Amino acid sequence: MTPLVSLSACLGSGSGGPDPAYAPQMAQPIAPPTVANGAIFQAVNGYAPLTSGARAARVGDLVTITLVERTQATKSNSATTGKSSSFGITPPTTGPFSFFSPSDISAGGDSSFSGNGQAQQSNALTGEISVTIAEIYPNGTMLVRGEKLMTINRGEEQVRISGIIRPADISPENRVPSNRVANARITYGGSGEIATASKQGFLHRFFSSISPF
Repeated sequence: MTPLVSLSACLGSGSGGPDPAYAPQMAQPIAPPTVANGAIFQAVNGYAPLTSGARAARVGDLVTITLVERTQATKSNSATTGKSSSFGITPPTTGPFSFFSPSDISAGGDSSFSGNGQAQQSNALTGEISVTIAEIYPNGTMLVRGEKLMTINRGEEQVRISGIIRPADISPENRVPSNRVANARITYGGSGEIATASKQGFLHRFFSSISPF
């Protein structure tokens, strides 16, 4: 029998192509039971409770992640300082120091500072991506990962996601919102003419990195 070719090897690891780390996890081949006892339930076939219906529960099953990411952050600060001081001595009108003028032995100074700063950032990511269950942990949580590659006109878009989900968060349609994915790693990027045109040139980036202004 001809051995199966590794899916990761077929996908390759080019910058614009699929990432082998996110390759679909295929279900492991089921070995026949060592003892044929005639029972309907066989542990080697994997286990999913009857109450779960058609929900994903085994390695290789598909789960659709609904991307509902939305973050917003705002920060502002301001500071103001001020200081004023003066010093002076009135010399005696008689005696050896009478020749000093009051303006000769007086001093004063003041300083002030004012500064403020503000930063604001917001991000949103919506859509859906189907992934496969890669591992099932002893406590029942599952590691899922997958990617989606889209070639649109003259560019490519890539969405990759991995994380840990709970069986209780899987809906009857095998959907899980992304805000229910623990330790989520979500990557959205692109390549092509549009992506290249939106980036600074390497010479511009070089001078920006050494510019003191």
